[in-house]
Amino acid sequence: MTYVHLTSNCFAEAIGSHGLDRTLYELILAKTLDALKGLCARHADGSLPLLLLPETSDDLLPLKPIADAYRDKFDHVVLLGTGGSSLGGKTLCSLADCGFGPRPGAPRLHFFDNVDPHTITAMLRSLAPDRTGFLVVSKSGSTVETLTQFLICFNAVQQVLGAAAGDHFTAITEPGDNALRRLAAKFGMTILDHDPGIGGRYSALSLVGLLPAMIMGLDPLAVREGAADVLAPVLDGAPPKFVEPAIGAAISIGLATENRITTTVVMPYVDRLADFGLWFRQLWAESLGKNGKGTNPINALGTVDQHSQLQLYLDGPRDKMFTVMMLNCAGSGPTVEPSLADDEALIYLAGKSMGDLMDAEQRATAKTLIRNNRPTRIFRLSSLDERMMGALMMHFMLETIIAAHLLNVDPFDQPAVEEGKILTHDYLAESDQGTKP
Repeated sequence: MTYVHLTSNCFAEAIGSHGLDRTLYELILAKTLDALKGLCARHADGSLPLLLLPETSDDLLPLKPIADAYRDKFDHVVLLGTGGSSLGGKTLCSLADCGFGPRPGAPRLHFFDNVDPHTITAMLRSLAPDRTGFLVVSKSGSTVETLTQFLICFNAVQQVLGAAAGDHFTAITEPGDNALRRLAAKFGMTILDHDPGIGGRYSALSLVGLLPAMIMGLDPLAVREGAADVLAPVLDGAPPKFVEPAIGAAISIGLATENRITTTVVMPYVDRLADFGLWFRQLWAESLGKNGKGTNPINALGTVDQHSQLQLYLDGPRDKMFTVMMLNCAGSGPTVEPSLADDEALIYLAGKSMGDLMDAEQRATAKTLIRNNRPTRIFRLSSLDERMMGALMMHFMLETIIAAHLLNVDPFDQPAVEEGKILTHDYLAESDQGTKP
């Protein structure tokens, strides 16, 4: 296993009545067996393509020349997409660029998943069209936000480059007739197939997440190898007590149904996992929030949220489960020069590294949550690379799917979202722009 999943402090024997009763947990965990058998069956018959990705590599071969071309031709690459079309790739790419520019030889990657007119205007004003490439991602090919972004960006590039504009765009959409595919064909763009059997929020291990990662110089095979490590016990038929995502799902749903723990907080102590929290939030919320069921996901980041959220976590409602993600970082990073810390109030910092401080902070937060009887599990990460990220993503995708089984909801649909999409279309189509909702 590429991470250590510590769960003992989610139980009543460790934190008292706010923890999950061990006997009830065992009963809930036993119910995950049917979900695990279902995953094995769907892997065997190929009906859940997500589960086939960790063992697949042939689909990556056609992506390499595209990634290489984007690296060679462009200084900037803009990914146009929203939700699952963007968050998985953004999370992976955080490994290569945490805000201070990409690795040598890679372009700067920008993720545009909103439609704020100020932002897109600033982007078009700042990036040179002849040195900018675009990835346009919409599974359905009809996502209004993505189509609008695309039409506006394509027009801006076409005005400068004319007929060559299509060479700066690659579309990712499912096979069949849809608006994005028609437009991409019309303008001579490269078109890649989005597997129709993989939903957007589960698409990080597909070309949706891995093509941006490859452009950034990351190893897509290592991502999938990490995912395979986590999936292996499921496919090997291991009992639930040896399947970490099943354990996590049983604890989370048990705390929700038995202890009224209705909020789950994921709090990594790694800047490169900040986007992971956003990715998880969509995955958990959109997969489980149905028929009055589900728990409310919150993304937090240490140490930032020690100073903005921890007061609530420790002294507010006892309705939260915590997942603290801790990286082995002691001794890493720059060190405080002892001669600069000779003030008696700073002696304890002399010779200490930034990693020493982060390590102390993450351990202190976890310990404080546990001492205050908050259900807290810990993910210990020995390192953070492509393999580890793939493992974490597969863990939480499986945990979500298994949790949905325990709640008896479909983890792959999002019916409640459709009403807003229909109304957005209706408002745009109205001839009287003064009409208000």
